[in-house]
Amino acid sequence: MCRNIKTLFNFEPPATELEIRDASLQFVRKLSGFAVPSKANEAAFNQAVEDVATAARVLIRSMTTSAEPRDREVQAQKARERSARRFGP
Repeated sequence: MCRNIKTLFNFEPPATELEIRDASLQFVRKLSGFAVPSKANEAAFNQAVEDVATAARVLIRSMTTSAEPRDREVQAQKARERSARRFGP
């Protein structure tokens, strides 16, 4: 999976529309192989991003868990630590 696509479920505060759209954009980029589509494919690309974002919103809203919500700052700090170990400071 693309490393830029982040988990969006079970966070406090919940995922924002921008986070959902960004993850959807990354997913469509990965599937299509294009960071930026050609003019001929732009409409299909943008429609795919919207369709994936809609599906993501439905999925996130419909899922349930008994786990405590994760804290964004704690998760971000863990990601920074993993990055530092992998790539150096």
